[in-house]
Amino acid sequence: MNNMKTQVEEKFSEFFEKWVCQLEEHVQLLLRVSKEKQNEAEVQALVSRVTSHYKEYYTVKWAGAHEDVLAFFTPVWLSPLENAYLWITDWKPSMAFQVIDGLRIKTMEPRNSLVEMSEQQVKKIEDLRVKIRLEKEKVEREMERQQVSLADRRMVELARLASRVNEGDMVGQVLDGLVEVALKELLKGLERVVKAADGVRLKTLKGVLDVLSPRQSVDFLAAILTLQIRLRQRGKKRNQNDQADGILVEPPTLV
Repeated sequence: MNNMKTQVEEKFSEFFEKWVCQLEEHVQLLLRVSKEKQNEAEVQALVSRVTSHYKEYYTVKWAGAHEDVLAFFTPVWLSPLENAYLWITDWKPSMAFQVIDGLRIKTMEPRNSLVEMSEQQVKKIEDLRVKIRLEKEKVEREMERQQVSLADRRMVELARLASRVNEGDMVGQVLDGLVEVALKELLKGLERVVKAADGVRLKTLKGVLDVLSPRQSVDFLAAILTLQIRLRQRGKKRNQNDQADGILVEPPTLV
């Protein structure tokens, strides 16, 4: 097995570890603010700080994906457990709505402000849920189109011919060039899909926060980020246990 990381994998892994540590600090602040009485301006400032942290993540991610998009389909910085919950390289937009549903019916938390969502807010969230589902399906259709093009008859034929010619042969060089051009186009297509999927995630986050009040936004962000962090902690713990038991753990490969 090759354990060597590419340059993009190395750089993004290092960035991601620092980013998650900062995210944990933000969660602690969110949880504290959720329990305290602070003015709306201070609460909104914290929400903006958290959303800016997410924007930084996607800026760095897109720069990395431009260099090596396949690294984000087999992310070495995530555990297999985290990978199992991904939708096209990142978190599922539906998770945001599941968190809201859970908070709305959770009666054990008297300070949970989402329990008091108005009928108008509930309707807006439901409208957003439908809109996001349609956009998600659109991205999935494009992803399917990219996967089909990977097995396109012309691509297969080019690869077959290139494998049959002698190394250094002029015809072989031409065929290798054609295969390289075709692959570059496919990778550009995958990069567009990743950005489109992230766009759906960002629209989900912005759409939800636009509907919620600043204090509701704090409770929502605290819940969804805590969920992501706990999933990461559990995934890391499983990795350590599997490695201690001598089980080989690798992320799934892109087919």
